[in-house]
This record gives sequence, C-alpha cells and structure tokens, in this order.
Amino acid sequence: MTPRPLAVACSGGRDSVALLHATWRAARQVAEATGQPAPVHALHVHHGLSRHADDWLAHCAAQCDRWRAEGADLHFHARHLHLKPALGDSVEALARQGRYAALADMAHAAGCDTVLLAHHREDQAETFLLQALRGAGAAGLASMPASVVREGVTWRRPWLAHARAAIDAYVAHHGLQHIEDDSNADPRYARNRLRLEVWPALTAAFPQAPQVLGRAAQHAQDAAECLQALAEMDLARVAVGDEGLDAVAAVALGGARLRNLLHLWWRRTTGVALRASWLDRLSRELPVCVEARWPVLGAGELHLQWGVLRWNPLKS
Repeated sequence: MTPRPLAVACSGGRDSVALLHATWRAARQVAEATGQPAPVHALHVHHGLSRHADDWLAHCAAQCDRWRAEGADLHFHARHLHLKPALGDSVEALARQGRYAALADMAHAAGCDTVLLAHHREDQAETFLLQALRGAGAAGLASMPASVVREGVTWRRPWLAHARAAIDAYVAHHGLQHIEDDSNADPRYARNRLRLEVWPALTAAFPQAPQVLGRAAQHAQDAAECLQALAEMDLARVAVGDEGLDAVAAVALGGARLRNLLHLWWRRTTGVALRASWLDRLSRELPVCVEARWPVLGAGELHLQWGVLRWNPLKS
C-alpha cells in the first residue's frame, strides 16, 4: 500500500523545524524499505504580524531546498494571512484561527489528510495553566489532544509527551538552523508572561510540574469525553424536533446536567460555544420561567413557549 503523504506545520521555530526534519527522515526510511514514495509537505503560515515574517518564510523555503538536496521527498507550501484585528480583538486568537484554517486549506490542496504539530510537554502544561486561569471547564482544561479530527484533517501532536529538553538535544545533535520569533518575548501576550515570569519559578519549586500538569490535562480530557457522552444521551431524550428542547424535561435533569446539556445543544444549534455568563443565566432562569425571550445581541433570540426552548436567529 502506498504511504499517505504527511504534512507538517512549520513556522521555522526550533520545535517545528525539528519535527519536520525527523518526519522527512523517517519518511525516507519508509520509502527505502517499501520502494514506495513517502512525500512530506511542509506548511508555513505567514501571519503578517512581524516585520521579520518575510525572512521566516524565506528561511523555511531555503531549508526545505537544502533538505531536498539531501534526498528528502519534501514539498514546501506557504499561505499569507491578511489579519485585520478590530479594537478589542485578541490578536492571539485571531492568528490562531487564521493559522489553522490556512493549514487545513493547504493540507487539502496537497492531498494530505494528516497534519503534524510540534507541541511538546511544556506547551501542554502551559496550556492547562492558562485555561485554569481563565476559569475553563473540563473541555478547556483538556488542553491539546494528541490527535483530533477537524475540518476533514487529522491533527496529530506526536511529541506531546516529550520534554522540551529532548527537542533541544535533537536540534543540537543534527545542527538544525531555526528562527527565533521576537514576539515570544512580548509580555503583552498571556502565554509569554506565563513562560517568562511564572514558569521558571514554578518548575524550580515543583520540578515535576510538566509531567503532573500533563496528567491533569489527560484526566480533564477523559472527563470532557464523559460529559460529551452524557450530554448526547440527555439531548436525545429531551430534543423536540430538529432544534427545540423540552424545557421541563431538561430542567428535571438538575443544575449540572442542565448546563452540560445547554452547552451541547447551543453549540449544535448555532455552531458556536455558549458564553459562560449566558450558560449561568439560562440555568438559573429556565427553571422558573413559563414563557420568556432572551435576546442575544446581533444574533437572534432564545424563545421559551409552550414548554419548548428554541433558538430564533436573526433573518438576514
């Protein structure tokens, strides 16, 4: 069977360069053993947020050229984002959304159904802490999955259980060249503040913090899967038609299960997550209302009538 082409997200930083290097070397070994081509596609996203972004793209392209000269079946792809953050927008969130959309689009165009991401153990621990500081529930505390399917692409993080030090050692051993993103030192970004100011003190006091927080994220993933399964069962029991909810049956589930159900139902109905403030409000007011309307600014309204809760989007 011909090996499926693999894609690797490559920013040009240490971690992604190391993963791309390890992937094309492993793919070459597979090709030599099977006699079948095993192409690897490097996907680079030009965010346009740094004055060095053109240099990073050129570095990644040149690096792929050098590895092709060493026998790599390696193909380079790049996509420019044209981000225009509005006042109050999170640049981090906007860049992340744009990056994953661009990566998925490039992967599809290259015929790849799997994209490898270079997140490691410390990245996972940092994500868990950031989510905890935002007051996230189980789904947020689950942090980054080792494998997940989104937008028709399987996203895999093969190094999620590996330490940053192991990647440093790999880079040093192979003499790999990589770029340093100057924005990583900008304290305006929450992850940078955590990494630069909190993380050193935390690991000095608790050296096992990366492993322990990684296990905590795994526990949260298990909990989130269980909550998802419970919400699916509850939704099947209280659904009315395609999009309505039997409010009396939903309220009878109790506070925690009601909130869990509303979270899933809202996401299924509207395609977006229900804000925590709205979730709290609905779970408080729904049990004491016979008929009510809850306008959602700029989107539509929730309408409770004859014991059925429905979402009425604004007419375009």
